[in-house]
Amino acid sequence: MTSLDKPTEDTQDTEADDARAVTEAALFEAFGGVRGMIETVLPGLLFVTIFTLNNDLHMSAIAALAVSLVLVVVRLAMKDTVKHAFSGVFGVAFGVVFAMMTDNAKNFYLPGMLYTLGLALAYIVTSLAGVPLIGLILGPVFKENLSWRTRNPGRKKAYTKASYAWGFILLAKSAILFPLYWWADTEQLGWVLVALKIPPFLLAVWLTWVFLAKAPAPIDVFAEMEAAEQAEKEREERAKAEREARGEDALDPAPGGRHRKG
Repeated sequence: MTSLDKPTEDTQDTEADDARAVTEAALFEAFGGVRGMIETVLPGLLFVTIFTLNNDLHMSAIAALAVSLVLVVVRLAMKDTVKHAFSGVFGVAFGVVFAMMTDNAKNFYLPGMLYTLGLALAYIVTSLAGVPLIGLILGPVFKENLSWRTRNPGRKKAYTKASYAWGFILLAKSAILFPLYWWADTEQLGWVLVALKIPPFLLAVWLTWVFLAKAPAPIDVFAEMEAAEQAEKEREERAKAEREARGEDALDPAPGGRHRKG
């Protein structure tokens, strides 16, 4: 290694570290981070805990819905994003309504299970169609929108791998839960479901990070649009200055006492 090689390698290492840091931050933002995971787990955990202690469907359902609403209120009070908390409220509300209507506590979990299965299929189908769902989710977060589809094939490949990972992980989770729905009791299903909330999610996020950390950097289409607007503004200003200069030239006296035409 020469003295000129080392700075180049250091620069490349720094850029790689920056890319990984950006990827980590984007994934953290997109999937809610630690707080989002807590908001996802807590209502179901409270439901199965209360139901295990007293087998009271109504008390368990009301407690789960109440804690979901409290989480939303806390986020609103802190002026934080509420999309993860609101999604939790809707999921819990569907579960509560379904369980109450059927008078079956096990059905509290069924809407979430169906959602997981549908999401697994969506990840796989969109990957097969060449429009991987994880790319649609993360594209705006990385400020690249859909530029990866046509302008960044390496990134599209990474998104496709990540979407397949999410799809098959969620499909495996569904393959565990649905037999339990039919064969296990409410407490067994509830505790298994709570146990399976975080590990599959973390595995999918980690695989997404691995694939994207090795992919080309995203194309910042927002920066491109801003640059294009700035260039257009500068062109208009130059054209205006040229028109004004030509207008002033038309008033300048020409040699011999005549005036030049504009």
